[in-house]
Amino acid sequence: MSLQKFLYHRHALAESIAQGLTGEGLVDYSSGLFLAAPRRTGKSTFLKQDLMPLCEQRGWEAVYVDLWTNRQEDPGYLIERTVMRSLKRYEPQLKRLLKAAGVRRVSLERTLHWDLDRENLPEGATLAEAFEALQAASGRMVVMIVDEAQHALNTEAGINAMFALKAARDALNLGEESPGLRLILTGSSRDKLAMLVLSRDQPFFGSSVTPFPLLGEDFVEAYTADLNTKLAPGNTFEAKEVYEAFRRVGHRPELLGEVVRRVALELGQAPDLGKLLSQGAAEVQNGLWAEYESAYAVLSPLQRAILRVMAEAATTGERLAMFADTTVERINAAEQAEGGRGKVRPQSIQAGLDALRDKSLVWRSGRGAYALEDSGFGEWLLAQ
Repeated sequence: MSLQKFLYHRHALAESIAQGLTGEGLVDYSSGLFLAAPRRTGKSTFLKQDLMPLCEQRGWEAVYVDLWTNRQEDPGYLIERTVMRSLKRYEPQLKRLLKAAGVRRVSLERTLHWDLDRENLPEGATLAEAFEALQAASGRMVVMIVDEAQHALNTEAGINAMFALKAARDALNLGEESPGLRLILTGSSRDKLAMLVLSRDQPFFGSSVTPFPLLGEDFVEAYTADLNTKLAPGNTFEAKEVYEAFRRVGHRPELLGEVVRRVALELGQAPDLGKLLSQGAAEVQNGLWAEYESAYAVLSPLQRAILRVMAEAATTGERLAMFADTTVERINAAEQAEGGRGKVRPQSIQAGLDALRDKSLVWRSGRGAYALEDSGFGEWLLAQ
């Protein structure tokens, strides 16, 4: 059974977001859109295959950076490099601007003298100046997309880059004559992404995180139809059975593909396909949960209690102050339920958090806020 790559477009969703970016839609995203979705649910594919092409069709300059793919580099540097590379593409236009009379803004005139072969901003330069130059050279509205933006919180330079993006947005969106700058920040962890908008000391305080719509039955119907073109008539998949498998693997297209590959290896007759799909989905799901269970089994009662309290807070969107008296009491009660002695103190919570970070179960921002590294772990834990 041939398993060629299947691509599903979400044009209606892209159009809805585009309308929001200009303030024309039901929801106004002109001050920023913060999208959260679990990893491997199709978010980045949508950005690259649907939203960015639509931005180009509308005559906008789409600038994309993924902070996940190169985690060895500082997020602040990655953002600067991406903007500088976009400017480099417009070098001829920038030179024409420099020669033209009437460049009135001092900041823009200074930008036109930058060395565009470098990959970071010149000393003393700002992202606002870079975006202003990009807008002037392209003559277009700029849409800056930062995928996995929560990683910017890992370093001081990354945090500063987030503040710089906000400053650039505010500067370029003043006045009706400017095409403006729009920001789209996405994350695979709602808790982490929310730290950019929930804290008063963060750049986008007061904004809200929007859940990215998961792929649903329309995707499954199209995918099933594509699969069935590769099968003999009378020995095909039923969309409702494929959807049930899709649901069990968390609406993750890549994992659904893994289920289908397992079925392909032992392809039966039509009455067996639904059963094989169900078995394959259960195996994939159990494999994921087995990893969580193995990691959880070796934890101390205190470490388990910390994770449980963090998972419970995540389900309600609560911003947890890890060392507040109320949190200490909750962790203390949870630790007793896990068989501990119930003598939890802030110092022991800190030690527990450090141990969980070493095990890659807990994430800490550059400014000391904590979140679960994998939101799926919290979902599994609360389901036990």
